[in-house]
Amino acid sequence: MSDEAAFIELLRSVATDGGARGLLDDAALFVPPAGRVLVLTHDMLVEGVHYLPGDPPEDVAWKLVAVNLSDLAGKGARPEGVLLGYTLSGDRGWDARFVAGLAEVCDVYAVPLLGGDTVAGRGARTLGLTAIGSVEPGGAPSRSGARPGDGLWVTGTIGDAGLGLEIARGAVSGSAALLAAYRRPRAQVATGQALVAFARASADVSDGVLIDAGRIAAASGCAVAVALEAVPLSDALIAAAGGDTLDVRIAAATAGDDYQLLMAVPPDAAAEMQARAAAIGMPISRIGAFSAGSGLGLSHRGAAVAVPGRTGYQHGATEKDPAP
Repeated sequence: MSDEAAFIELLRSVATDGGARGLLDDAALFVPPAGRVLVLTHDMLVEGVHYLPGDPPEDVAWKLVAVNLSDLAGKGARPEGVLLGYTLSGDRGWDARFVAGLAEVCDVYAVPLLGGDTVAGRGARTLGLTAIGSVEPGGAPSRSGARPGDGLWVTGTIGDAGLGLEIARGAVSGSAALLAAYRRPRAQVATGQALVAFARASADVSDGVLIDAGRIAAASGCAVAVALEAVPLSDALIAAAGGDTLDVRIAAATAGDDYQLLMAVPPDAAAEMQARAAAIGMPISRIGAFSAGSGLGLSHRGAAVAVPGRTGYQHGATEKDPAP
């Protein structure tokens, strides 16, 4: 049996939805939910760029699915299915462990594997996933809806995955929770469905809070100001980083790989959104505001702070890898 045939045989245990047709066909069947609009996204992971070569295959599979579902979460979408693009590793043990992780993450998020494609490759593994979601008509706010006066809100804590990457590299020591934030990010799917309806603009935080806030502002024709002291940091990050300093906060706000939700919320919707967030147990923080104009402004405890040269991850930029 070839490597491809062996891998597809493993995938059949995951692709149990009827639309996958047992992975015996060249296409899957998908019936859109009645009265809903489809939301589609596709992200890729490249070995040595988005994950370390030594990362466990199960965690690579988890991350591949989670980062795609995070895009759906940023639009308040419900996941409906995924399609996998997989470069065979030449190592059947690695492939089998990847499938085990794929089965786990698909089960956690109750999202079916519908199909995909496999190819033989050389060098760094390249993996892709297309995620299909759905929303009610008029849902899925874009990045371009923010208006002057809207608050900038973010869920959860920021910077944990960036420090987790340094732990995985062996550069620093820290808690298992920080390492897990890098290797097994949590897509905020339920949170997105609960909160995004209150937002005029929304996105997930993949490349860094500062760069993603700047993208929302630019798309909306606004300026955005971020108060760095308001950016939520975990106790584990502060302990591992050696304290709560301005440098630590800038590093956290530019690290990326957080997969939290970033939203522009009008003042008259903020209280109800906070109540909904509290009801589902999700911490949410107002970290800034949009105004007329353009660009990104930073402050820390009331004092202006220069915008760093690197506000987040950008493909092709000169910086350390892997990155979101």
